[in-house]
Parts: sequence; structure tokens; C-alpha cells
Amino acid sequence: METVRWIIATAPEIFLLLAIAIGTVLGRIKVRGFSIGTTACILIVAVLIGQLGSFTFPPILRAILFSLFVFTIGYRSGPEFFASLSIRTLAQVVLSLVIGATGLVLVLIFARLFKLDTGTAAGLTAGALTQSSVIGTASGALAQLGLAADTLKQQEANIAAGYAVTYVLGYILTLLFVPFVAPRLMRVDLKAEAKKLEAELAGGVPAKTDNLAYRKFQARAYRVSTATGRTVESIEAEIGGRTVVERIVRHGADVGPHRDVVLENGDAIVLTGPTAVIVAAKPVIGAEIDADELLRSLPGNVVEVLVENRKLHGRSIREVAEIVGDSARGVFLRALTRMGREVPLGPDTRVYIGDVMTLVGSTANIARATAQVGSALTTSDRTDIAFVAAGIAAGLLAGLASFKVGNVALTLGGGGGALIAGLVCGWLRSRRPTMGAMPPAAQQTLSDIGLGGFIAAIGLGNGLAAWSAIQAHGVLLVAMGMVVTLVPLTVGTLVACYVLRMNPVVTCGALAGAMTVDAAVTGVCDVAESKTPVLGVAVPYAVGNVVLTVLGPIVVAATYSG
Repeated sequence: METVRWIIATAPEIFLLLAIAIGTVLGRIKVRGFSIGTTACILIVAVLIGQLGSFTFPPILRAILFSLFVFTIGYRSGPEFFASLSIRTLAQVVLSLVIGATGLVLVLIFARLFKLDTGTAAGLTAGALTQSSVIGTASGALAQLGLAADTLKQQEANIAAGYAVTYVLGYILTLLFVPFVAPRLMRVDLKAEAKKLEAELAGGVPAKTDNLAYRKFQARAYRVSTATGRTVESIEAEIGGRTVVERIVRHGADVGPHRDVVLENGDAIVLTGPTAVIVAAKPVIGAEIDADELLRSLPGNVVEVLVENRKLHGRSIREVAEIVGDSARGVFLRALTRMGREVPLGPDTRVYIGDVMTLVGSTANIARATAQVGSALTTSDRTDIAFVAAGIAAGLLAGLASFKVGNVALTLGGGGGALIAGLVCGWLRSRRPTMGAMPPAAQQTLSDIGLGGFIAAIGLGNGLAAWSAIQAHGVLLVAMGMVVTLVPLTVGTLVACYVLRMNPVVTCGALAGAMTVDAAVTGVCDVAESKTPVLGVAVPYAVGNVVLTVLGPIVVAATYSG
């Protein structure tokens, strides 16, 4: 035991990394498809290891780790957050605000009724509303109050205790509420409603520029005979299926394949489009020819494009096709991904900033369409460290500003400042894709290391006091946590259904997004046997990350009595 104490005093970072490693492994374990997540496991492991002795970590370490996490969350959510300030997504924004406001009111009521200290109230907020970042913003706000070192340490321990007791329960309740309870409150059959929504998305009149629907893509070469004297436009219209004449070779020289070009006998043309359509083009054009050289000079491509054009935000694929117009000629939409989940495609499927379109077509055509949609994602991008570091520094500087609310100095703190900086930097990146690169893999790494390290430092540094707080308030925290989780979800469901008149399937996705519980999205998709709930996730997730995070300083200001 003396050896362990010596290691704790000499190199406590060893135990911090062990807590991250063990918690991450435990968080990946699934029982019947369910896991409680790495964050909660890391904190529990850290609190248990914290019983071995007194761990001390410099405040700057925790500040840097938490800043990395919240900056990354802001960077990831920035484009969707600012794009959500739109009339087309107003209902989803309101739903997120309703859930956050209801949770805040309940926490303040409980704090008053049961005389909860500020740390416990903040921990209850973080755990029951399943938003780990509240721990950091509340801790930062407490640090601004000028508390004695022992008092501050106890408050941080109470935050950890409140979170540890209520997070797992809040997570489980959200997983169960969204797919099972919410549809009952709305009096709907989720599976039937999902099928109905799928039919609506696939129905309606075809778009004027129907260039964005995908079927298996292929290119073939033909020798013009029966199509002699006809324009490219008339040939494409007769063949249909969004086929495109990509190349015309006449007497060994290329002719621009413009729609008004008249084909001549003997021209060699390359036709691209869905396989089922172009294989039947022979009667319209002429004989198919073996022209490897022609086809090799027409490079095909599959490119993932990040949607960044604000004009496309909240528009249906039908409307997107009309807005992009001829720039999408010869380009096919194979998939639409939102927050890592594939969205069901149909003419009425909505597209939001931050979505990823998988486009298929010739390299030149995709480049033309990409310019109208956003920017191509490439795996070779390196993180712009200068941009990230400068952004975090600016956020931390902004977090130093404060203003008085009664006797309390209300401040964003370093965490809140870093979050806002991340939002702005993510938005700037969406407007100017050449600056501030941070690939998704880098975002995930910074987020996991930042949050995991911060949570482990909190748990280890306050393990003994946190365990005592859990023993003192455990049962009460469980009861309060259930209420703070379920009541906002219930109010949000009823408001979405009967006031905002949102589609019930979209509402379920929006509830999961507003609570920032990814697993609930998977659960509701499984119950609905459809991907349509994903349609409601993106905007509430972005808004929820911001709204719930800023509750930390608000709870501190409202409950601290000096």
C-alpha cells in the first residue's frame, strides 16, 4: 500500500490514464445491446480509484482538457447551430429550449425545497439532463466565486457525486422514454407513422431538375446513327432516368456536350446514368461500341460532400435539385448522412447544413456540383493546430469576462468561452473550407481525451469526498434525477405534438437530439424499423449541446447564497 501511495504522490497521471483506459473498456461493454457509456464509467472508476489516497492535479490540466472537449463540441455543432436560427427549423429549436428550461426550473425547485448546495444542484443538472459538459462549466463558475480551497473541493466533489448517481439513470430513462413512452403520449403507432413518413418523402411530383436521385451508375459508348440530326437535350429527354451525354467525339476531336449541340452521323458519344436505363439506349442512339479509350478519359468518382450552403438548409431534395440546377447535371446522390447515420432518401427528405452527401458522377461534374453544395471531404486533411489553439485561447479569454447578478459574478468561465469559440470557429470553417481544418477522427480524439481526462481528474481528485456525498444523498438524488429526466421529456413531447404540431417520428428523433443521447436515436430507429427518426436529430442536438452546457453557470448563480 505504501508503494501505491508513493506512486499517487509522485505520478498521479498514471492513475488518470488508467481510469480513462478502464472506464473506456467498461463503457463499450453491451448487455442486450445496452451500454451506459464511457463517460459515466470513467467517473465511477475514477471515484473508486480515488479511495486509494489523495490525488492532486494542477488546475491548468483540467482547464486544458475540458477546453479541448467543449471547443470540439462547439466546432462540430457550429454550422448546425447557426443554421438552426431559421424559420424552417424553429419548431425543433423551441423543443430543445423547452426541455432545457423545464429541467432548469425543476433543479432550482429541488434546490430550494431540499436546501441542496450549489455543487449537488449542478451535478443533478449534469446527470439527469445527460450533459457531461455542465460539470466543467459549473466547476468553472464555482472557481470564480473566491471560495476557500476546502470549500471549493467539497463543492466539486458534490458535483461529481450528483452526476455519478443521476447520469446512468437519466441515460437509461431517456433510452426507454423516446421509443416507448413518447409515442404513447402522442397516441401514435411509431412503426406505422414511420412508414407513412417514408411514403410522404418518396411521393409527390418529380423535381424540375431531377439530377440528384441515385441508381447504380455506369458509362457506355455509342456510335450515332438513329440519333443523327437530334440535339443532346432531346436524346437525354427520350432516354430519361437522368442520363447525361458526357462526351462527344467527332472526326477525332472533342465537341462540347452542350444540350443544344446537334449530333451527326458517326459521332462517338459517352452516355452516363443508371445502368438499367443506359443499357436500353441503343434504339435511340445507335450501336454500342467498344471504346476503352473514350471511357478511360472520363474519370468517374464517388465523393462525400459536406453541405455548407445556407440556401440549402431545411430544403427538400426536390428543392435542392431546383436550386443547384444545371450544376447537378450528371451527378447522382447515393446517400445522405446526418451525424454519422444514413437518412432515408426521397424527394421530400430535408437537407441541413452539416449533412454529408455522397455524390456519384464524373470528376468534372462532381466538382461543379460540389461548388454549389459545400466542400468535398478528404481523408488527407490535417488538423489546423494554429486555428484550434488560437480559437481555444480566444474562448478562454472571453470566459474571463463577468457581470454581477445580485452578489454573484456571473461568467461563462473558460468552458463556456471555449464552447462559444468552438461554435464560431466551426461556423467559420463551414463558410471558408480552406481554413481551420479538423477532420472527424481528430474531433473524436480531442473530444474523448478532453472529456475523459477531465472527468477522471474530477473523480480522482474528489474521490473520498464524492463517495461520502453519494452515501449521504444517494436515495434523494435518485428520486430527483428521475423527475428531472422524465418531466422535461414529457413536457417536450406534449409541446411538440399539440403546440408545435411536429411529425411524431421527427419528434422522437428531436427528443433524443435535445437530450444529446445518441443511443436513443438508434433505439427509436430500431422500434420504428426505419431511419426516418434521424430527420429530427441534427438541429436539436446542436442546440441542446449549447443550451444544456450553459446551464452550469446559471445553476451556480441561482443557488449560491454566499
